[in-house]
Amino acid sequence: MRSAKNAVSRRGILRGAGVAITVPSLPSLALGKSSSAKDTSESTERRRMVCIGNMLGFYPGAFWPVVGEDRSSSQISSGVTATRQHQWGRTTEPLEAIRDKVSVLSGLDHGLKGGHFAIHAFLSGVRQIDARSMPEANVTMDQFASQFVVGQTRFPTLTIGSDSGIHGGCQLSWSRNGTRVPPVTGPAELFDRLFVGTADADKQQARERFDRRNSILDAVSEDANAMQRRLNADDRQKLDEYFTSVRDVEHRLEQRRQWLDIPKPGEPFDRPRDRNMVEDLPLLYDLIAIALETDSTRIATLEIGGDFDPRDLGISGGYHGLSHHGQVQANIEKLIAIETYQVQQFVRFIQRLADHHDAAGSLLDQTTVLFGSGMGNANSHTNTRLPVVIAGGGWDHGRMVTYEATGHHRPPLTNLFLSMLHRFGAEVDQFATSTGTLRGLA
Repeated sequence: MRSAKNAVSRRGILRGAGVAITVPSLPSLALGKSSSAKDTSESTERRRMVCIGNMLGFYPGAFWPVVGEDRSSSQISSGVTATRQHQWGRTTEPLEAIRDKVSVLSGLDHGLKGGHFAIHAFLSGVRQIDARSMPEANVTMDQFASQFVVGQTRFPTLTIGSDSGIHGGCQLSWSRNGTRVPPVTGPAELFDRLFVGTADADKQQARERFDRRNSILDAVSEDANAMQRRLNADDRQKLDEYFTSVRDVEHRLEQRRQWLDIPKPGEPFDRPRDRNMVEDLPLLYDLIAIALETDSTRIATLEIGGDFDPRDLGISGGYHGLSHHGQVQANIEKLIAIETYQVQQFVRFIQRLADHHDAAGSLLDQTTVLFGSGMGNANSHTNTRLPVVIAGGGWDHGRMVTYEATGHHRPPLTNLFLSMLHRFGAEVDQFATSTGTLRGLA
């Protein structure tokens, strides 16, 4: 057994160099192949992932499909049933247009409490307050997946949302350091990122930032080399693992740097202006679709909430206030109208992905799209039985899959995320609180 005195942790080496860098985990090594752009170019199929989260959930009485007594359900395995004979709720009725491209999953959640604070764990399964106890903090699925495609696209991920609203704006995406990923806040900024070229002065500043990071890595390596003579065999092996991490970080920096001089795609239309989240939502979806079509990114997230104002739909009242409807039917009707609009725009997005084809088939078949919320019932501030819809990705769709809400057969929502990561090409054993891949998917 190594002694505590001689043990050398990665974090300890980094601090010894006078800096504090957290070396990321290396799932790309577990795959046994490089994550370079050259490797992916050999295959026409490129797996993609889009995650859409609503900050305030959906009114359960209108969201969930129902299965009548005259409709059949089949048991897939213990605690899992599925049916293709479900009838949509009022909010989800627009999904009928894409029934064969989408599945609804009922009974899944993260087992969390916290109301509005727990919604930020939708894509991670871990609240920020609990992040320190987790090996990868509260890293979200999109950020976790991005480490498998570093350098293959200009943007490893695109995070889109508001910088205003509950708790200070979009908190859908979180890094492995436990910090939120700042969002792109509107179609104008997203358009600029995707299509507007970078000035020479900005390119030079970016090169200087890459050079500084490489200098820090060099200093860390020198510090670690100086320690090697004092280490036992076990610690030298640990140090070798550390050097592998440093080399991987260097490789990733170089992959990102190569995009500085590669031109961006041509502008598909005139630069849009930001209006409001209601009117901007279709355009944001269009820009995400174009980003996937041009392979500018393979991972995107979009959070709806924050600055989504019902008045821009001609509905009186605040969105947050209406979500706490107090069983007042007038407020519920307004909420259903708001949520139906959001589902309609999701359907439009899925249809666009389905209509776009390349050499590997439809873009939708290559893209797993998650749509839902970390809020189960906003009126009662509960985070159980989360609304979850999954589309595309080559899964067997047209079904409502129901998981028992209690008992030892109950899977966490992170099991779905592990399955999505596998479909994305990340052959990892676990993600956050997952206990395995999700049964009932095919």
